[in-house]
Amino acid sequence: MNRYPWWKNLLIVLVLFFALFYALPNIYGENPALQISKRNAVMDQAAIDKAVAALKAANITVKSAGIEDKDGLIQFDSTDAQLKAVNVVREALGEDYPVALNLAPAAPRWMLNLGAKPMYLGLDLRGGVHFLMQIDMQAAIKTALERRVDGMRGDLREANIRYISADVDNGTQIALRFPDAAARDAAITALTGKYPELVFAKDERNAQPYFTAQFTDAGALAERKAAVDQNITTLRNRVNELGVAEPLIQQQGDDRIVVELPGIQDTVRAKEIIGATATLEFRLVSGTPTDWMDAQQSGRTPPDARLYHEKNGQPVLLKRQVIVTGDRITGASSGFDQRSGSPAVFVNLDGQGARRMADITGQNIGKQMGVVFIEHRSETKMVNDKPVKEKKVIEQVINVATIQDQLANRFQITGLDSPNEARDLALLLRAGALRAPMDIVEERTVGPSLGAQNIQAGVNASILGFALVAVFMLFYYRVFGVTAVVALGVNLVLIVAVLSLLQATLTLPGIAGMVLTLGIAVDANVLINERIREELRNGLTPQAAIKAGYERAFATIIDSHITTLLAAVVLFGLGAGPVKGFAVTLIIGISASLFTAIMVTRALVNLIYGRRLRLTHISI
Repeated sequence: MNRYPWWKNLLIVLVLFFALFYALPNIYGENPALQISKRNAVMDQAAIDKAVAALKAANITVKSAGIEDKDGLIQFDSTDAQLKAVNVVREALGEDYPVALNLAPAAPRWMLNLGAKPMYLGLDLRGGVHFLMQIDMQAAIKTALERRVDGMRGDLREANIRYISADVDNGTQIALRFPDAAARDAAITALTGKYPELVFAKDERNAQPYFTAQFTDAGALAERKAAVDQNITTLRNRVNELGVAEPLIQQQGDDRIVVELPGIQDTVRAKEIIGATATLEFRLVSGTPTDWMDAQQSGRTPPDARLYHEKNGQPVLLKRQVIVTGDRITGASSGFDQRSGSPAVFVNLDGQGARRMADITGQNIGKQMGVVFIEHRSETKMVNDKPVKEKKVIEQVINVATIQDQLANRFQITGLDSPNEARDLALLLRAGALRAPMDIVEERTVGPSLGAQNIQAGVNASILGFALVAVFMLFYYRVFGVTAVVALGVNLVLIVAVLSLLQATLTLPGIAGMVLTLGIAVDANVLINERIREELRNGLTPQAAIKAGYERAFATIIDSHITTLLAAVVLFGLGAGPVKGFAVTLIIGISASLFTAIMVTRALVNLIYGRRLRLTHISI
């Protein structure tokens, strides 16, 4: 007789119960919602109450409001209400409260409290925008060398070692010129220990002693890795400022970053903010307006100065030494200058930046300081009928002001054209400086309607695949076909439950993985059923044939599933994006298939035939 021990039947029932429980929230769907967070602080109920009051004043109906997972969440009955509400809430709470368009589970509260939540939908199902960003690693190395040049200038002054010039040569090495060989040798001795990531070499040009310094292989690798890491962090901060829920930002290859923003509606602004490379530099002014005009007309500048231009095209000389760069900015907000009423950005510096700003401005009261706005742009031009990207660095002086008093960690910047420009600059400064400029090399936008079509197409494909397999199994294997079809249904429920429990993201390739899993799962049932038929032909009794069929097909099923599982693991490890989504679903589906094909169908067969003492025929 074929019977399972009670604990196996109980295990199957429990697994099926929990699978149904965790898969159920996907049936309820989701409500349009606003997700509200508080910058650098914990979200408070007072802000939620203020937002709800503003919405009521605007005659916008709120379905529910509260704090969930440390963020505020306001739910609505329709997308129209959500879109109207976002601007109302942003105006009511201000810049310190980023507001994100989101979708909240519509499942009952008690179910959500037990961890039962629906799956996330990927970009291709929900709609949104996809960017592939290429990091300019040459610019990253050049910027890193420029930072070290600034440090070397200060180190040599402290050591009383004279030098004539210090620059970055061709973006690949540092070149310092000295009045004599003794000064050069002393400089190398003083700097070698402070910059272990650089290789120093003596040189002579036009009978003048030089030394050059380049990154070691390990030093260059560390700078490239740091550029990727910091750019990812900055992009995450920018996305948070945009108010996008559930973004995907990850490294792809050595010098690329993938950014996916599901559900975003203002794709133009997203591209502007994500692709922007703006930052600031603060430098002391050199000379007088007469000196600036002379430098522009003659093309000659003092060794310690560079020629810049203001927005109106007027020249201005600034010191080469940078006081503070954008990476020292910890906070920024937009507003208006109290005296002139013009747009302004209020800046906060970190400890090191504040000390340096205080030291330099304290020593130069009465002198002028310039604020340089730096932006990297890419322009596509046709060369020989082929598109060629050209990179440009735009450097403009947006503000020149006299230092009235010693500045510290907070001050304001004026000279901006509009409140929108001030708001965008404040956003970029809050998010942090990019360590290296980036270009958008690939861009895809998926509309919400196309996402809905993809969902419907995926559901239709799953239903069609399930129906075709079910018809074949019922027609060919009869009662044993019924058990196989039930097992397929359990398989799908298990996949959805595990994806929901892990809060994994379901993509269109993931749905393809589900459909493929149906074929793999039914293949295991075909192996078992054909083995049972073979045992019956060999003369075994029906009960013995059932037992032998399951036992002797076990090894073959395990082998086939393990080989497919290994392939899926390789896809997951080496793939990215859609390939990884396909692999995740396939791994879960294969594991579920083993459980349903071996245990669930056997339990059903035992339930139907296992208790019959004189079984003479089985429907297979």
